[in-house]
Amino acid sequence: MKLEQLDLGSVLEQVGREKNIDKEVLVSALEEAMLSAARKKLGIEADLEARYNDEAGEVEVYEFLRIIKDGEVKRPGEIEFKDAKKLDPDLSEEAVGEDLGVKLESREFGRIAAQNAKQIIVQRVREAERLMVYNEYKDRKGEIVTGTVRRFERGDVIVDLGRAEAILPTSEQIPKENIRVHDRLVAYVVDVLEVARGAQIILSRTHPNLVVKLFEQEVPEIAEGIVTIDSAAREAGFRTKISVRSKDSDVDPVGACVGMKGSRVQAVVQELRGEKIDIVSYDADEARFVCAALAPAEVTRVLLNETTRTMQIVVPDEQLSLAIGRRGQNVRLASQLTGWKIDIQAESKAAAEKEEAWISLSPIKSLSELQFQTLFNYGIRTIEAFLEHKDSTLAGMPYFEGADLALLKEDARSVKQLESARKDQRKHYERQWAQILQKLDRLSAKLSQENRQHEIAVDLLGAESSDKLKSAGYDDLIDIFLDKNTARMIKVAGLDQQAAEGALELAKNKLAELDSSITMVTLG
Repeated sequence: MKLEQLDLGSVLEQVGREKNIDKEVLVSALEEAMLSAARKKLGIEADLEARYNDEAGEVEVYEFLRIIKDGEVKRPGEIEFKDAKKLDPDLSEEAVGEDLGVKLESREFGRIAAQNAKQIIVQRVREAERLMVYNEYKDRKGEIVTGTVRRFERGDVIVDLGRAEAILPTSEQIPKENIRVHDRLVAYVVDVLEVARGAQIILSRTHPNLVVKLFEQEVPEIAEGIVTIDSAAREAGFRTKISVRSKDSDVDPVGACVGMKGSRVQAVVQELRGEKIDIVSYDADEARFVCAALAPAEVTRVLLNETTRTMQIVVPDEQLSLAIGRRGQNVRLASQLTGWKIDIQAESKAAAEKEEAWISLSPIKSLSELQFQTLFNYGIRTIEAFLEHKDSTLAGMPYFEGADLALLKEDARSVKQLESARKDQRKHYERQWAQILQKLDRLSAKLSQENRQHEIAVDLLGAESSDKLKSAGYDDLIDIFLDKNTARMIKVAGLDQQAAEGALELAKNKLAELDSSITMVTLG
């Protein structure tokens, strides 16, 4: 059928309905196509214009020619007055120098030009479809959509949404989820990009907001705004935690999300292929909120630091693994849900840390027990940490308002200096003791080589004492010298005070006699 025989008005309306494309877009595509066909015939220098005539139902193409006087040299794009007069009898000589629009017949463009025109129309229609899809989905970012799995491309899942195709990248797929062609899939729209091939819709099955949107569908109270989901933390395929709150005191937010016999939460779990979901009631008291987020573990004590937003959670020893969760999952999700950094400790470890802190800070004479507890709660557990904190910071802590911080700091510095001196002295003794041990090893080897072990035998102490010492594990005088603990000899070997002191003195003197450089060193 030839172009001039078509009722373009009806065709445009039909295509517009089928493709859901505005008629103006199709008209513009037709005009551009006809212009292209005309230029193929007349050249790119021709002054052309295409107009759609709605009444005639056709696209009219006009070539504009400059009117010149008869007999003048005619160039392309020009027409003599006498020839123009034939086309428009109403022209007068005053029209010389003006442009005359001459309508062109589409049959003059040729078959190839018509094919090019068809390609332009098809291209413009496709562009219009792509733009329409982009405009439709660009505002749906952050929503959930339902589609059908069509195919796989390099691990990515291509999902048919009806009017468009979306991509579910490998990184946004739930680990170990079995997806097959023709499966119905619900996903979260992460982004909508405008690319050369049209709209690229990026989906996600791992985004925490997918769970949020599913609950919005299942729970009428959320859709009505009575219950709100405050935050969500998720490890896709394993577990999700959400915190909820209610604007109506008569509505239990957790119960609303769970539903009768768990029907609502089970619907979401089923959509996520069995993923576990914990629903936590939001609490303005952040310590209570964190404790609730760590359920089902029981919390015995909470120490928080608002400056670093860190909470130290103490749980019974037998519940430590429950609170941490498999591979740290429970505490990790609770931290994401609440926005606090959470450090979980068993009661025994927390007690040991408190004991260490007490050993370090208790020598400060002017520090009260309540002040010590405050420092411990704020993570200040050594004298060094106490001295590093500014007075302005300490003054804002409980039980330090109005305290003599200068005196506390002075006492702390004195204790630190004393501890430093003790450490130096201990290092000195340790070095001396190491030297003595080396000498004792050489002495023992020498006596053994010369078969003189009898010179350091416990038999030198008498039969009764030597039998008791041998029974207690003292093989020779070196053992007594190294032990240097008369109380242990009294308790374990059953010696009286005088015998124990005599044994230690004999060991010391005998070894010094064998090697005059060996002396008794008491470690501090």
